[in-house]
Amino acid sequence: MEVKQGEKYRHFKGFIVEIVCIARNSETLEDMVVYKHIKTNELWVRPLKMFVDQTDVSSRKDNKTGQKFRFEKIDD
Repeated sequence: MEVKQGEKYRHFKGFIVEIVCIARNSETLEDMVVYKHIKTNELWVRPLKMFVDQTDVSSRKDNKTGQKFRFEKIDD
């Protein structure tokens, strides 16, 4: 899955985020996703590999959306 600046995603706990950019960790050279929570405008960072992970989270008790993956792309 390719993640692009400006795209919006829903987290399985219900909040919406917007991609700010893809950054690189200076120590490990790992690609990181910088994203902003739409409601709070807080900036967060998560490894790209974890952001696009396809692990099924649908059975988690804290899954408020019923979606299958941690982050799922949504239309504007």
